[in-house]
Amino acid sequence: MKYIDEYRDGRLAKDIARQIAAQADPARSYHFMEFCGGHTHAISRYGLEDLLPSNVKMIHGPGCPVCVLPIGRIDAAIALALRPEITLCTYGDLMRVPGSDGSSLLKAKAAGADIRMVYSTLDALRIAEAEPDREVVFFAIGFETTTPPTALALKAAIARDLKNFSIFCNHVLTPAAIQNILESPDVRKLGTIKIDGFIGPAHVSTVIGTEPYEFFAEEFRKPVVVAGFEPLDVIQAILMLVQQVNDGRHVVENQYIRAVTALGNEKAQAEVANFFELRESFEWRGLGEVPYGALRLRPQYAAYDAEKRFSMVTPAAKDNPACECGAILRGVKKPADCKLFGTVCTPDTPMGSCMVSSEGACAAHWTYGRFREKARQVDAGRAVA
Repeated sequence: MKYIDEYRDGRLAKDIARQIAAQADPARSYHFMEFCGGHTHAISRYGLEDLLPSNVKMIHGPGCPVCVLPIGRIDAAIALALRPEITLCTYGDLMRVPGSDGSSLLKAKAAGADIRMVYSTLDALRIAEAEPDREVVFFAIGFETTTPPTALALKAAIARDLKNFSIFCNHVLTPAAIQNILESPDVRKLGTIKIDGFIGPAHVSTVIGTEPYEFFAEEFRKPVVVAGFEPLDVIQAILMLVQQVNDGRHVVENQYIRAVTALGNEKAQAEVANFFELRESFEWRGLGEVPYGALRLRPQYAAYDAEKRFSMVTPAAKDNPACECGAILRGVKKPADCKLFGTVCTPDTPMGSCMVSSEGACAAHWTYGRFREKARQVDAGRAVA
């Protein structure tokens, strides 16, 4: 890639869209799930759905690490941060995610808790070094993309003999979530969701490679195309999926060849494997308990495991019953289907995590999609008149 604009060429996007329209069988429908929140934002920001024929539908998936964190883990982090000896370090998106009873890390900070927004794991390490009398806990979240930096932070903490540093681990795994979706009643029994193929995540795949998706393509007969985040990446991936469906193929293809390989970043994988192991089960917001869907620190690093070090308990907690975030994460509903969207739930007053995170589907629709939706309604009204 020489210039980013090369991947945002509107003329090329329209040309690929014409190819999709020409190759999409008008006698059938195509339903593709973009797993990653970055793809959801690209689709919404650049209006890619407006370029697609009406029988090619996109389904938003659960690929937003802030969104899928269950409310009980937010409550546990708030309870930890309220302890006087604790300094909790976290990424900015997490600060505003609602917990139980309208609580949040931001409100806990306003109430006096020592909660600090950081931009990287190294920021948390620096705080631990600079303030040895504080217990510094890093609230670690994210998919396979952000797990290696957490592993390296732990490696550095051990090398520097930082006794006051620990990790509240909430790293989750993409392949387990894809399998959970494909095995869910919504897909297999109720038929609430129809999925003909997946756009595989970009950044995650730079770490794990394309091989982990081969099982899903073969076992569930669903094609997977790993794609980059730019609009031409995404629309080309959609074309590749249409072609696979038409040909009756179900293999893993790599559109994002400039960054992703079959094996991924093996050095990063080795660092993660050294410090982390699989959890037998972990709750995802919207998906419920996902077997082997997350990581935890290995027993030999228990001294750096905040859950063990501070005897943390994850309370049973339920989402706001009026919030459709869980259904949106499963692909059952779209943001506009939620009665709260755009009324009581806005980026200034989020009722659910999907409106908070920069990768959330509701945030994407609020920022980009709602305006085009109104424009389509106006155009439809003019056509009828």
